[in-house]
Amino acid sequence: MLGKFIQRQRTERNMTQAYLASELGMSRPTYMHIERGERELTVIEARTLAGIFDMSLDDFLAGRESRRTVTLTKRPARKTGDLRIRVENKNLDVFKQVLLYVLNKVGGKPNVGETMLHKLLYFIDFDYYEQFEENLMGATYIKNHHGPTALELGKILEKMQEDGEIEAVNSQYFKYTQKKYLPLQRPNLAILSARDVEHIDGVLARLSDKNAKEIELYSHEDIPWKSAEDGQPLSYESVFYRDERYSVRNYDDDL
Repeated sequence: MLGKFIQRQRTERNMTQAYLASELGMSRPTYMHIERGERELTVIEARTLAGIFDMSLDDFLAGRESRRTVTLTKRPARKTGDLRIRVENKNLDVFKQVLLYVLNKVGGKPNVGETMLHKLLYFIDFDYYEQFEENLMGATYIKNHHGPTALELGKILEKMQEDGEIEAVNSQYFKYTQKKYLPLQRPNLAILSARDVEHIDGVLARLSDKNAKEIELYSHEDIPWKSAEDGQPLSYESVFYRDERYSVRNYDDDL
């Protein structure tokens, strides 16, 4: 039954009925009828829930978990003289240290929960690619209802909890329950260059005080998100088509 499937997806993500009701533009009692199987979804409501749960509409309507395979490997040595390098490999060590750095810097802010982490990592990765034409983490970001979602983040958070590097806690942020991650150790800055740290600091200074809705709406106007299909990866190459609101590079210097 689709209602039970929706209920399971909601509880696994620590979402409240009130939160999903507000996202669907309905009252909580009306939403409860959906989970009980007493009310059918409209097409728009089904698309909204599929986006929130980060799955395709077909998988959502079939009541099945989306199957995605994540492969994390060392990135190759950097090339020089090639200005449009597409790097598909991920660097687990860099990803973990960037995440630890972000959590140590802004993880204690009440607005920085798991949803916010996805957006901060997205801008760190995509701004870096535009600025330097190479990857920092090179993570895969999927277009969903709430903005870019880092495909690798869930698995890395689980592994870091198992290794005692971070701790997950639930907290209340206004009327919503959010999952936060507290760092249990400092990042290994030997893995990050001074340029990397300076770049991350710039993104955090610009965006980390936004609330989840503000950064969601902000990410929706960025070209990589706007140009991607729902449920599909965002293209790093599309950062070179950003407008002046989002571009972090002075292209006049390249002339």
